[in-house]
Amino acid sequence: MSAFPHTTVGGISVSRMIAGTNWFLGFSHTTAAKDMLIRENVRNRKAIADILEVFFRNGVDTVMGLIQQEPLWEGIREAQDRTGVKAIIVSTPSFPANPRTPVEGFDNDECRRILDRERELGATFCMPHTSITDKMVDCCTRQIRQFDGLCRMIRQRGMIPGLSTHMPEAITYADETNLDVETYIAIYNAMGFLMHIEVDWIHRLIHQARKPVMTIKPMAAGHIRPFQAFHFVWNTLREQDMVTVGTMTPAEAQECIDISLAILEKRQASVPLQETRSKETVKRKQPAGTST
Repeated sequence: MSAFPHTTVGGISVSRMIAGTNWFLGFSHTTAAKDMLIRENVRNRKAIADILEVFFRNGVDTVMGLIQQEPLWEGIREAQDRTGVKAIIVSTPSFPANPRTPVEGFDNDECRRILDRERELGATFCMPHTSITDKMVDCCTRQIRQFDGLCRMIRQRGMIPGLSTHMPEAITYADETNLDVETYIAIYNAMGFLMHIEVDWIHRLIHQARKPVMTIKPMAAGHIRPFQAFHFVWNTLREQDMVTVGTMTPAEAQECIDISLAILEKRQASVPLQETRSKETVKRKQPAGTST
């Protein structure tokens, strides 16, 4: 089987598919009951390691998420031990903010504490989460307030700064102001799920971005089937851009990898299709003497 293609971000080799972690931690973007299902069945070290092992063995060596959540970090460590693969970790921490933060700046002591822990846990990339990034986006002055200092603190600890955002403006303003980041996290999927503006506008924004973009939610939190979702993202992104994929089982991880590799290699995927009784009338008959 082919190893998954890589790209380079901030001088680091990163797999173009990134293992997402919302489906490990209980963030389904669907219902409270679905969140509970995840927490009860996947939010533990072994289940996470079982899934990540599949990604790592297929060359998907990059993981994105809130690594300070203990089951996630423990799962990453166990999958590394099983496979001998050193994961590239894209961490998305939050930082405290209040109405004064855009003018007066972040609480530096608290930022240092958070960032020191990020470094201890082995984060390669540190990308402040959308929950803080988007609070600091100023559409009047076209800048992301107070992020220069935060990016400087990330660099000082040997991590690579980026930013996670749901706001398209954040990427535009970071480019315009030469903010010291090496990549962006942005939502991108065919149905526009959780996207602030139309899909074609986000497509253009990604193609105009000065740095590689790590796209998220390609399957729109399960609202788009993998076949359609991956054909869209892999055929409309640049070669330097990435796709973050969340799964709940090892089999789902393998399926997403196999479909994606087939698309990238321009061949038919040999993934078994799901079966229902209504498919019987369209299935081809097997020649006599052959097994099904």
